[in-house]
Formats: sequence, structure tokens, C-alpha cells
Amino acid sequence: METKELLLDAYSHIRRIVHQAADGLSVEQLAYRPEEGSNSIAWLVWHLTRIEDSHLSAVTQLDEAWLTDGWNARFGLAGTTSIGYGDGPEQVAAIRPDGELLLGYHDYVNGRVLAYLDSVDALELDRIVDTNYDPHVKAGVRLVSVISDNLQHAGQARYLRGMIERLGV
Repeated sequence: METKELLLDAYSHIRRIVHQAADGLSVEQLAYRPEEGSNSIAWLVWHLTRIEDSHLSAVTQLDEAWLTDGWNARFGLAGTTSIGYGDGPEQVAAIRPDGELLLGYHDYVNGRVLAYLDSVDALELDRIVDTNYDPHVKAGVRLVSVISDNLQHAGQARYLRGMIERLGV
């Protein structure tokens, strides 16, 4: 198995888990938070998609879709460059898209990453994409760090889906 096949599989798993978490839910269910300081499925999926969009823009050599393809305006957050890091309860509660918009953004960003991964080779994975760290960050390292973060958030969203179903929310 080639490295690119492993990466394609991992990013496809993120998409699958995101859909398992969000498909068919109402806006209210997507925005459900078990308590004031917790995250919602909508926020988790938005955040992990923003991470994929933002953190992989230097890897894929594409502009962030959030900014250049109008997703920020569609979410009612025009001018916002936030990825959700450090968001408090008010910011989490403000993310209230319907499922079609939420999954549309995720699928669009994830599709761009999958298209990029289809042409990845060892030389590309060794390309430096971020010089703000020592050692500098290579494309392969960034791809794996986003997988790690996004699988955690997708799992959290899937867990919330189970709560919503059990509680009848």
C-alpha cells in the first residue's frame, strides 16, 4: 500500500464519521449542547472543517475555501477568519447552520484535500509548508496532525449524535 492510499483512507474516514454524526439532523439537534460550556455537533464539524481548510491551504497550495469561495458569508460570518480555536460558549452557540450547509462545506473542503492527495508522492510529503516552527513542518507531518485532530473532533460529534438519539432531543 502506498502512503497516499493511507492518507486518502484516513481523510475519507473523517468524512464518513462527520456524515454519521450530522446527516439528517435538524438545526436544533446540530446545535444541541449537553451543557453551557460544551460544544455542539455543528460547531465541532465546522471547526474540524475550518482546521482542514486553514491548516492544509499551504499543503494543497489552495486558498482557504472559507474566505475565497464564500463559505463564510453562507454561514453568516462574512469577514470572520476564525477557525474556532479558543472559542467560548457564545461563539459555539453562534454556529447554527443547517445540515446541508454544514456538510456541503465539509464535503467541499474534504474533496479538495482528497484531490490533492491523489497526486502525492514521497517528495511532496517532504516539502516544507510552515517555517514558523523548528524544525520546519513538512507536508506529511501537517497532513497527519490534521488527521489526528479531526478524527478526535469527528468522534466527539458522533458521540453527541448518540446522546441526541438516546435522549430523544
